[in-house]
Amino acid sequence: MYLLDTTSTAAISIYALLLTAYRSMQVLHARPIDGPAVSAEPVETRPLPAVDVIVPSFNEDPGILSACLASIADQDYPGELRVYVVDDGSRNREAILRVRAFYSRDPRFSFILLPENVGKRKAQIAAIGQSSGDLVLNVDSDSTIAFDVVSKLASKMRDPEVGAVMGQLTASNSGDTWLTKLIDMEYWLACNEERAAQSRFGAVMCCCGPCAMYRRSALASLLDQYETQLFRGKLSDFGEDRHLTILMLKAGFRTEYVPNAIVATVVPDTLKSYLRQQLRWARSTFRDTFLALPLLRGLNPFLTFDVVGQNIGPLLLALSVVTGLAHFITTATVPWWTILIIASMTIIRCSVVALHARQLRFLGFVLHTPINLFLLLPLKAYALCTLSNSDWLSRYAAPEVPVSGGKPTPIQASGRVTPDCTCSGE
Repeated sequence: MYLLDTTSTAAISIYALLLTAYRSMQVLHARPIDGPAVSAEPVETRPLPAVDVIVPSFNEDPGILSACLASIADQDYPGELRVYVVDDGSRNREAILRVRAFYSRDPRFSFILLPENVGKRKAQIAAIGQSSGDLVLNVDSDSTIAFDVVSKLASKMRDPEVGAVMGQLTASNSGDTWLTKLIDMEYWLACNEERAAQSRFGAVMCCCGPCAMYRRSALASLLDQYETQLFRGKLSDFGEDRHLTILMLKAGFRTEYVPNAIVATVVPDTLKSYLRQQLRWARSTFRDTFLALPLLRGLNPFLTFDVVGQNIGPLLLALSVVTGLAHFITTATVPWWTILIIASMTIIRCSVVALHARQLRFLGFVLHTPINLFLLLPLKAYALCTLSNSDWLSRYAAPEVPVSGGKPTPIQASGRVTPDCTCSGE
């Protein structure tokens, strides 16, 4: 029994020291850098790069898809902009065809209708093969982007050493439930602390799928590796954004974060859907962390510490909780030291973030701690034990009736549209 108590105390103490050092360095490196822009050359002295926007869609609510496309159509980017919407064999194809009919009026839009579901990765590649722009922007079909996102991301890509960039994610449905509010705060932390600190060293480890821009010349050389990713002999069909980011880093390109390029995406509003998402992400993170380990030798030491903090920290926390619970069950003695450390670190963490963000709402992020302890930690352990499982775990049923989402552009039919395998914009 003494061993359980000692193990719990030691694990939580080491966890507290590691996380305090890690979070302090993360906040320090996440601070904005005051200085000149990437290039002192005025934008107008160079031709603006052509941008291809790719929107993969599967069983998407047509109202939400319309809102996504409307936000892309409203971009202020003065250069050439082309949009490729890929319907990946959706079961609500008739509704998608009505969206296509409306956007066929805009010559910038092309629709690719795949006859069967092949997965997001192959849907992206289908559009990349038909496009030719200098830059490729992936936008998830349930996301909307601010009017200046393309301009801001393309500006960052003026540096030829940058291979990929991402914008700041927010939850478009943050006001729906207590869970969506927590996820919105979680996204803020992931972007403005984790990604911002990694971006300081040009090594964002995951340019997130809702809105990530890639350099085509770099992307073209990586597509074969991207399409044929294997894990234990099986093709991988999730974790596209993280894997492509790691491939960019392996090829010697920088990956960066643009905090003022704002993207709103629909987030899970129930615990069941949230945990499914987190399980998929956890498997992807573990898989590609192993792939990224050789990269760390050539990157700033902070990135190694970042990987240690994100992976060893939860293991120490889980060890302290499990041994503390075992000690309580066997001796009826409350592990006060473990509880005190976890509570103190939670309160300090939320208070510091509230000051950093200048938003009192982050004090409510304390509610995330019990979710992390009793749901996410066991889920990550399960993910680690089931890495070969490639189930998507989310998109199962297509909506039968169009449901409004965000502020969609009105959808109007313009005659009968015959479904075909591939269709470019009329």
